[in-house]
Amino acid sequence: MRKKVLVVDDSAVMRKHIQTVLNNAGYEVIFAINGQDCLTQIALNTPDVVTLDINMPVMDGIACLKQIMTTHPLPVIMVSSLTRKGAIATLQALELGAVDYFAKPEGVHNQNILDSGIQLVEKVKAACQSKLRPRSTFRNKFNTLHPSESPKPLAPTQPTSLPIQKHAKFDLIVIGASTGGPGCLQQILQNLPADFPVPIVVAQHMPARFTEVFTKRLNSLCKLAVSEVLDTTELKAGHIYIVKGDGDIEFSAQGGIIVATPQAIDKNFVWHPSVSKMVLSAMNILPCERLMCVQLTGMGNDGAKEMHQAYSKGAFTIAESSETAVVYGMPRELVELRGATHTLANNKISEAILQAM
Repeated sequence: MRKKVLVVDDSAVMRKHIQTVLNNAGYEVIFAINGQDCLTQIALNTPDVVTLDINMPVMDGIACLKQIMTTHPLPVIMVSSLTRKGAIATLQALELGAVDYFAKPEGVHNQNILDSGIQLVEKVKAACQSKLRPRSTFRNKFNTLHPSESPKPLAPTQPTSLPIQKHAKFDLIVIGASTGGPGCLQQILQNLPADFPVPIVVAQHMPARFTEVFTKRLNSLCKLAVSEVLDTTELKAGHIYIVKGDGDIEFSAQGGIIVATPQAIDKNFVWHPSVSKMVLSAMNILPCERLMCVQLTGMGNDGAKEMHQAYSKGAFTIAESSETAVVYGMPRELVELRGATHTLANNKISEAILQAM
């Protein structure tokens, strides 16, 4: 039986484009023209996945998403603009339970909108296989939500005062994530103490505008300083570095200091920021026994082969388990390669990182 996708958008042109892309991929498509219409269509047609525009009349996407997650929990992909406002709204939607987002290409009559079709199909495919997570995965601080509507934060999974060796076993921790990554990363990173002795670099599949907003959000929640790598940067203990979207990262060693430099998209890799390229670069400058790799939720296999190579040479590796991964793709690939030192639920990963120090 074909999977059914409810496409919610007030733009007839966008609805037609999404319908064409999804029909060609074998999906049945039904429509709604605003959030209120979406709720009606869900009740009538029980879709498998919803693509939900954010800016619509009558009822916008955020208000609609709240209703969906309360009354008819379904995998929802937000359709967002690449503006700063769109990025903020998208991260809010991920907090409310959306599994992923699709960034609208700029313009609806150019090649960009055609090229985006492959990405949309992959996201819908992943959403069909995704695991819905509770809203409380995120701690909401967006001003657009009334305080009474904010999900309660999860309790820390371990005390942040756990003792850490003065001289850690590792020189660098690299983390890869895609679909479902923002919530998982927050769950892990906010539980690390301010005196954490190793720099952490995160490659989260996102456009540049989104990584900018996401970085600022994490910085407001974590005890460690969080910044985006915008130019050549010396990596310091007690800091988390987010790879800028729409690009990649490369490491170098200068006098015993690890330096990260943003790079243009490397076309040898499919996903960006590329986890594979990041891990390979880390392996080139460090003995693998000084490297920790963490593979989190996401579709595809970005980073799995490279983390397995690092593991085989002595790296410590963690894969998120199917228990909590929104999409058990990237971590599953690492596990199936037998490249994971540990396979853990996301609420156990920060504790494992601390104990490994």
